[in-house]
Amino acid sequence: MSLQGKKIVLGITGSIAAYKAAVLIRLLIKKGAEVQVVITPAGKEFITPITLSALTSKPVISDFFAQRDGSWHSHVALGQWADAMLIAPATASTIGKMAHGVADNMLITTYLSMKAPVFVAPAMDLDMFAHPSTAANLNTLRSYGNYIIEPTEGELASHLVGKGRMEEPENIAEYLERYFSKSKELVGKKVVITAGPTYEKIDPVRFIGNYSSGKMGFALAEECAARGAEVTLVAGPVQLQTNHPNIRRINVESCAEMYAATTEAFKEAHAAILCAAVADFTPENTSDTKIKREADDLVLQLKPTQDIAAALGRMKQPHQCLVGFALETNDEVAHAQDKLQRKNLDFIVLNSLRDAGAGFRHDTNKITIISTTESKEYPLKTKSEVAKDIVDELSKRS
Repeated sequence: MSLQGKKIVLGITGSIAAYKAAVLIRLLIKKGAEVQVVITPAGKEFITPITLSALTSKPVISDFFAQRDGSWHSHVALGQWADAMLIAPATASTIGKMAHGVADNMLITTYLSMKAPVFVAPAMDLDMFAHPSTAANLNTLRSYGNYIIEPTEGELASHLVGKGRMEEPENIAEYLERYFSKSKELVGKKVVITAGPTYEKIDPVRFIGNYSSGKMGFALAEECAARGAEVTLVAGPVQLQTNHPNIRRINVESCAEMYAATTEAFKEAHAAILCAAVADFTPENTSDTKIKREADDLVLQLKPTQDIAAALGRMKQPHQCLVGFALETNDEVAHAQDKLQRKNLDFIVLNSLRDAGAGFRHDTNKITIISTTESKEYPLKTKSEVAKDIVDELSKRS
């Protein structure tokens, strides 16, 4: 059983679907999990703590303070105890609070303190689920790395028929099983990932760079680490932080620094994902002092930078997997296939600046994964979801 020994915090909110929590708890425990319920005040109107406590063999947590003697429930301790947090059902109100950090009950404070992955199973009427604010809040949660278990279509509490029914407990339990099974895929593997831009120095205050935010590379690092890999993240100058303890970060600025760090790390790696937007050219000469504006024209002589992908392609051993990225503006597939061959890549991730919501600075991306044998196009998704698709493909080859 892939849930054997897993500690799960089950959040229950004020939805009629709360009655399904009893079945869900039984399924999770039957699969070997230990379940601690955290319920909102509204949730207790739909299912009683006595029922939930009887099923879990644990006191149900709802209030910040257990008694009037100063004892209290620690949301921080819960966040450190759990292997996963599952919020099922999750109302529109709770989803909005989660997205915006409105910590006015024990469930939300537990969520904000959670170190483990968080799974959200929405439940609400079809108009509420279809409302733009709900869609925006769910996208925000996805961008935080939360997993959304999509509701199904069917008859709702209003007796209307549409999308908004919480997924059935059997399918939710299976979703968690698949996640924990997948989380072991890269255990024992070392993965090198490059992220962000490089800055090629002109003088002490100017550089040649690009618009890369690093979001895609950081999402890939978190996803690989979540699946058990030991990740070396070689990051250009970006304002992002890593979360997973399995990520070792090396900060660099120039292409030369990224080249040195990446080629060294790749010697001991099982795979590398080259997501960084590395400068193709660097100034031939740099100034130690700020260049003054003394003429109408300033001519910069540029020289090619070191080709990290080509270098790793030459180094690659049979047991290693090499993944590249291609950001194109025209003839996208042809350029990507050419790069795949020239750089000796196992597969390449293509995105086009002509696709709305893809490329630099966005929280979303739209990719096509291309190998020598197939090409698979994906719809627009958040970068955390795109990372899952890419790592799924990597896992097949590792």
